Amino acid sequence: MVDEVFFMSTFNSNDTIAAVSTAPGQAGISIIRISGDEAVSVADRIFNKDVSDIPSHTITYGHILDGQEIVDEVLLSVFKAPRSYTAEDIVEINCHGGYYVTEKILSLVLNNGARLADPGEFTKRAFLNGRIDLCEAESVMDIIRSTDESSHKVSMAQLSGRLSDEIRSIREKILHEVAFIEAALDDPEHYTLDDYGKDLLVTVDKIREEVSVLLNTFDEGALIKNGIKTVIVGKPNAGKSSLLNALSKNERAIVTDIPGTTRDVIEQEILLSGIKLILFDTAGIREASDTVEKIGIDRSLSLIDKADLIIYVVDSSTILDENDEKIISCLNGMPVITVLNKTDLNEKTSEDDLKKRIDSALISVSAKNELGLDKLSDEIKKMFFGGSIMEKEDIYITSARHKKCLSDCLNSLNLVKNSIENGMSEDFYSIDLMDAYVSLGHIIGESMEDDLVDKIFSEFCMGK
Repeated sequence: MVDEVFFMSTFNSNDTIAAVSTAPGQAGISIIRISGDEAVSVADRIFNKDVSDIPSHTITYGHILDGQEIVDEVLLSVFKAPRSYTAEDIVEINCHGGYYVTEKILSLVLNNGARLADPGEFTKRAFLNGRIDLCEAESVMDIIRSTDESSHKVSMAQLSGRLSDEIRSIREKILHEVAFIEAALDDPEHYTLDDYGKDLLVTVDKIREEVSVLLNTFDEGALIKNGIKTVIVGKPNAGKSSLLNALSKNERAIVTDIPGTTRDVIEQEILLSGIKLILFDTAGIREASDTVEKIGIDRSLSLIDKADLIIYVVDSSTILDENDEKIISCLNGMPVITVLNKTDLNEKTSEDDLKKRIDSALISVSAKNELGLDKLSDEIKKMFFGGSIMEKEDIYITSARHKKCLSDCLNSLNLVKNSIENGMSEDFYSIDLMDAYVSLGHIIGESMEDDLVDKIFSEFCMGK
C-alpha cells in the first residue's frame, strides 16, 4: 500500500548495526547480533573462517580474532536476507558470557564496520522492512516483559498476527464502502447511491460492534499485562503483613504482635493462581499520635483511591471498633474483598457481623497457616475476569495507544451513522469512513508519523 511504500522510501538501511542481545553480567553465553548489508563481511573480518561460505540458518564453530590473537571460541550463526528477523543479513556470535569478552567482541565488530544499534532498532528494522507490522513489533517487547502465563499468551496472540488480522479485516470492510461511494460519485451511470444509506447503516453498525468488542477487552487486557494494583488495608495487627507474606511466599514484611509495626507502604509483585498482583501492604489505619506513623497512615489512605482492588483485612479475634468503622467508611463504592483473618483463633467478629456493615465479597482465612488463600484467588478471578482469566482464542487490547486508535475509529463511525440518519450527502460518509480507516491503520503501523514510530521503539531494550 502507499503507506508502506512511504516507509520503505524514507528508511535508510545501508548501515550495519550491532549490539549485545543478551542481558549483561556473567552467564554461560552472550550473543552479539549484527544486522545489515555488511553483516557477513564485518563478521568475516574477525572470524577465523570464511563467513561468506557459511550456509544460511546454520551454526559454525570457530574463533574470534583480534589480529592474530584469539579472543574467544564461539558459535557463529548466519541468517541470510530476507529469511531473518530484520529481513536483512544477520550474523549472531555466541561467545562465552561475561562482561570483558562480550564487550571485547562487540568492540571488534564496531571497529570493523558496524555501528552500535539504538534500543529496539533490530525490531524497528523488522517493522520498516515489512517483516512484521507495528502491532506485532510492540508485542515483542511485551513478551520480553511478561512475567506470567496469561500476559505471555496475550502477547503471543498479538505476535502471531491475530489482532492485526482482525484490524485488517475491519479496514477492508470500511475501504470497500469508501471505494463504492467514490466510484458512484465519479460514475453515476454505472453505480447508484439510491437507498445506499440504509445498506451502509447496517454495515456501519456491524463494524461499530466489532470495534466495540475489541475496545471492551482493554480493561481486562491491561490488568493481565500490567497486573492488578492491590492495596491491603486494615487496622493495626489485623494480619495485613502476614497476608502479604503468605501470598508472596516469603517474609517480605516484618510481622510482630506490636500494633503499628508497618510504618510505610511495602510493594510486592506476585502471581496468585496465574493472576499478577501488585500488592501494597499499608500501615495500619488508626488514630495515631506518632508523626511517622501518621505519615504512613496518610499514604495508606491515598493509595485507596488509586487501587484496582482493595483487600480489607479484619481480625476475627477482636471486635470491630472505631478504626474499622473509619476504614469501612472509606471503602464505599470501591472494588473490595473483605478478608476475615485469624480464623485459627477464638472468633469475636463473624462473617455475619461484617455483612451488616460492608457490601463486598467476603472470605475467611488464616494467613498465618495459609488457609483459605485459594478462595481469595477465585474471588479475584470472579471479580475481574468473570471466573477465568482468558481463553486460548481470546484477543485482548493491552496498549493504551491501541485503545486510543480504536476509540477514534468508533467516533468516526458514529459520525457516519449520524450523517446517514440525518440524510446528509454521501460525501460526508466517505470523509468519516476514511478517518476510521486511518485510525485503525495506526494500530498496525500504516500512516504513522516517523517521530511516533521512533518513540515506540525507543522503549525497547538494547539488542532487540
